[in-house]
Amino acid sequence: MINKLTSIVIAIIGIAILYMGGQLLLIGGTPFYAIMAIGLLITAIFLFKNKRVALTIYAVLMWIVLAWMIYEVGFDKWQWIPRGDLIGVIGVWLAMPWVVRPLYKTEKRKFHPFLGGTVIIIVAVVIGLMFYDPLPQKGDITTQRNATDTEVAQNDWTAYGGTTNGLRFSGLKQITKDNVNNLEVAWTYHTGDVRDADKDATEYTFEATPLKVNDTVYLCTPHNEVHALNPETGELKWKYQPEKDRSYLQQHQTCRGVSYYQAPAAAPSAEANSQPALQSPALCRKRIFNASTDAKLIALDADSGKLCADFGNNGVVDLRANMGTIRPHALMQTAAPLVAGNLVIVGGSVMDNGYNAGNPSGVIRAYDATTGRLVWNFDPANPDKTQPIAADQSYPQDTPVAWGTLSADVKNGLVYVPFGNASPDELGIERNPESNTEKFRDTLVALDLNTGTFKWRFQSSKHDLWDRDNPSQPSLLDIDYQGSKQPVVILPTKTGNLFVLNRLTGQAVYPINQVDVSTEGGVKGEKFSATQPVSKLNFIPDPLSEKSMWGLTPFDQMACRIDFKSLRYDGNPWTPATEQGSIIFPGNIGVFNWGSVAIDPERQILIASPVRLAYKYNLIKRTPETADKRLFTKDGTPYWNENFEGDYAIHIQQLASGLGIPCIAPPWGRMVGVDLTTGKTEWLRRVGNTKNLKTTFLPGRFPIGFPMGMVAHGGPLVTAGDVVFHGATADNFFRAYDINSGEMLWQTELPAGGQATPSTYLGADNQQYVVIAAGGHGSLGTTAGDAVVAFRLKK
Repeated sequence: MINKLTSIVIAIIGIAILYMGGQLLLIGGTPFYAIMAIGLLITAIFLFKNKRVALTIYAVLMWIVLAWMIYEVGFDKWQWIPRGDLIGVIGVWLAMPWVVRPLYKTEKRKFHPFLGGTVIIIVAVVIGLMFYDPLPQKGDITTQRNATDTEVAQNDWTAYGGTTNGLRFSGLKQITKDNVNNLEVAWTYHTGDVRDADKDATEYTFEATPLKVNDTVYLCTPHNEVHALNPETGELKWKYQPEKDRSYLQQHQTCRGVSYYQAPAAAPSAEANSQPALQSPALCRKRIFNASTDAKLIALDADSGKLCADFGNNGVVDLRANMGTIRPHALMQTAAPLVAGNLVIVGGSVMDNGYNAGNPSGVIRAYDATTGRLVWNFDPANPDKTQPIAADQSYPQDTPVAWGTLSADVKNGLVYVPFGNASPDELGIERNPESNTEKFRDTLVALDLNTGTFKWRFQSSKHDLWDRDNPSQPSLLDIDYQGSKQPVVILPTKTGNLFVLNRLTGQAVYPINQVDVSTEGGVKGEKFSATQPVSKLNFIPDPLSEKSMWGLTPFDQMACRIDFKSLRYDGNPWTPATEQGSIIFPGNIGVFNWGSVAIDPERQILIASPVRLAYKYNLIKRTPETADKRLFTKDGTPYWNENFEGDYAIHIQQLASGLGIPCIAPPWGRMVGVDLTTGKTEWLRRVGNTKNLKTTFLPGRFPIGFPMGMVAHGGPLVTAGDVVFHGATADNFFRAYDINSGEMLWQTELPAGGQATPSTYLGADNQQYVVIAAGGHGSLGTTAGDAVVAFRLKK
C-alpha cells in the first residue's frame, strides 16, 4: 500500500514538472526538466506495479541529475538546491526499508544495492560540499601604513563620512583585529520613533550614522527627530521633536545623518568673490544641522537642542523657496547636509516617477551657516548663474537631483556633487540631448566651494533609462597608483563602476572604456546612447543566463527560468525597458547605493559591499483616459512609479519567484578588498546569512543562518586597527572583518536590522566605541526597531 501511495505522489510531481518543463522547452529553455519528469513518471509506473526495477531506474535518474547539476553550476552547493533537493528527498525515501522490502517478494531484503549505494554516495558528496565554497577569492593585502595629508577622523566623528572627505575611516586603533572578538555592548538607546503602519510610508528606514563631537553623540530618526546622547552611557542629553508629518505617500521616510558646525571665535573679513563673513556674535556658536523629509533646513544649538533664532526664520530655512509649485511629498531631504568652511550645502530628493513633468529642481544651494542667507546656487539648467536667485524667481523644474551626500576638499576649495537622474527615471522620449539638463544627468560635478562656480564634470551613465543615479558620497584621498601620486575622487555607481578621477581636473586616473550597448527596441520614440563608460575598477555583475536562475525547489526555479526566457535581456546592464517586460541587472537598487565605500587612506585600501539583484521593468502605456489615474497590479497593489500625465507608467519589481526568493542564485551580497595602488581586488567574500529573512512561505522569519550572501544596504567603516565594521545585511547582524584578508573576526545579533553605516569615536573614559543604528528597513523587510547600540572592549 505504501508503495502505491508513493508512486501516486511521484506521478503527481512528475506531471507537474512535465507541465512546467514543457512550457520552458517550448520557449527555448532547457529540455532537462522534461527529461527529469519522464524519469519520475517511469519510476512511478513501475513502482505502482510493484516492480523493483523502479528503484534501478530512479538510481539512474539520480546520477543523470547529478551530472547535469555539475555541468550547469559546478560544485556550488547553493545552486544544487533547486536542481536536486526534491530528487534527493525522493531518492532517500525510496531507499528506505519499508519501500524496498515489498519489492522483493520472496527475499527479505531491506536494501537496494544500486539505489542505496547511490543515495549514500550523493549524501556524502553533499556533506562534503558543506565545507566547500567556490566563490570566495582569498588574498592578503600587505600595503604598509604611511602618513597621509588626507584629513581623517580621529577621536571624534565630525561629519557623515567621518570628515568632509567621505572616507568612513578612523585613525583610532584601540580595537584591533586581534582583540575585536572581546567587544561587548556598552549601551543601547531607544529613540521611541517607530513606524505607524496605518499612517507611515512603507519605505520607513533608520539609516542614520551618528556623529560624535562636542562631547556628544548626535543622530536623527526617520521623522527627523534629533537626539543628543552621552557618548559613554547613551543617556539622553536633549531631544528635538518636530511635528510628525505621517503619510503613506511619503516615498522615503528616512534621515541618514545630521551635520555639525562650530563658528570660529572671530569672524574673518569679507572679500570680493569669497564667502561672506560670519555675522557675529552668533546666538549658538555650535550648531547641529538637520535637513528634513518635508524640505526644511533646521539649525539647532548643539548644547541645548533649541532652534538657533538667527538662522533663517527662527532656526529654519524653507527649502521649498524659489521652487515654484510643489506637489505634496514631491520634495524631500534624506542625506546629511554638507558643512564645509562657513557654509552648509544641500542637494535634494524628489519623488521618483511620480509625475512626468513639474518635478522640483535639483538645484544645489549653499547657505551661510550662521545666518541662513543663500550664498550661491548651482542650477543644472543654468550652470553659469551661481549668484543667489532673486526672491521673485523660480528655478527651472525637471532637472537632475543630487540626493546623496556631498563631499568637499576644503584645502583646494572644491565641493563634489554626485548628480543623479531626473524624474521620470526610465523614460527619455521627451528629453533634449543638447540641453544642460541632459549634460548633468548622472554626473559628478566639481564646484568652487566659495562661489559655486562650475569647475569640471564627469558623466557616469549616458542617457540614463534605468534609474542609475549616483547615490554614493564621493571619497577623496591621495593614492600612489602605478608609482604616480595623485589627488583622486572615487565615485561608486549603481551600475557597479568605481570611477577613479583626478579630483582637481576630472581626468581619469584608472582607465575608462566606452563599451557598445543596446540601441534598438524599447518603446517608440525612445533614444539610446550607443556606448556606456566602464571603469577598469568595477564590480559590474557577470551577465545572467538561464543557468543563473535559482529557487528553493524545481518549481520556482522553472518559473524563474520561464521568466528569464520570456523577458528581454541583452546580456548587459543597459537592456532597454519594454512594454512586454525586461530584465534589468543590476536593478535600481544598484550594485552600490547610499552606503558608498570605506577607504583606509594610510594603506590605500578600499572596502566595498557590492550587491547582486535583478529586477523586472515593465512600461505601461498610458492613455488620455488614464493620464492622471492610479494604476494597480492584479492583487490591488499600486505601482507607485506611475508617471502621471506621461506616456508610460513604470512597474518595477524584483525578479523573484512566487516564494519571494530572488530568481538569481546567491550571493546577493558580497564584500571586497581592493589595493588602490594597483587597482586589484585582493579578496572577495560573501556577507550575511538567511537568519531573520522575511519570506512568503513561512509565517515568521527564517530561523537558520545559511551563509549565502545577503543584500547589504548601508556602508562599511574601516579603522587604523585594520578592522572593517559592517552591519547593513538583511539579517540583523553586526560584524567585524580583517581588512587584509576579509576573514570574519566577530559578529553579534542586533535588536533590529542594521541598515545603516556605523561610526567610531574615543570616549572621555579613553575607550574606543563603535556605534550603529538598528531600526530596520521597510522595503527590505528587515526587523523594525528604534535602537542605537554602542560597543567597546570588555574592561
